[in-house]
Parts: sequence; structure tokens; C-alpha cells
Amino acid sequence: MNLKFVLGSGLLLSGLIGLAGTAQAESVMLDKTTVRAIAAPERGLSMSQVEKRFGAPQAKLPPAGGDAPKQPVINRWQYNGFTVYFEGSIVIHSVRDGA
Repeated sequence: MNLKFVLGSGLLLSGLIGLAGTAQAESVMLDKTTVRAIAAPERGLSMSQVEKRFGAPQAKLPPAGGDAPKQPVINRWQYNGFTVYFEGSIVIHSVRDGA
């Protein structure tokens, strides 16, 4: 056997084993703080889709922006544990409370 082949195969195998350990997790430890994933609306959903999947929000905050054509209206809905941001009526972000 060729020594370069053996060394190259070993490096490839160790790299693949290293990648196998990068599976997704629902909680991550960062500086002794546990961060848990929560279900939240994803980008692109409409207001009606969010309301169907997550129920009525705890609060619908006053809209912001919309003063100029390049500044669209931003709506915010608060749920238990996260806030959903809409551009017009489409989700652009969901942010966990305290993030």
C-alpha cells in the first residue's frame, strides 16, 4: 500500500467522523447559559398563517414606519416567549424574548 494513500485515507476518515458529531441540537450551552430552541413563525408566513398556527397574539403593538415609500410599515405581535415582526403582513423575523 502507498503511504500517501494510507495517510490521506486516515485524514479523510477522521474528518468524516468529526463531521458526524455536528448534528443539530435543541439546546446549546454557551458560557454556562443554556439556550433552548422554541417554535416560532418562519420568514415568509402571512399574518393569517401565523394566527392559525400559533393562535392569537398576547399583544399587537402599534405599527412603526410607513412614513415614506422606502420605509414599509413594520407590525409586531407579541407571544409568550417571542415577538414576530412583519413587513406589511409578511413575517420578516421572529425573535425570542430576552435575545
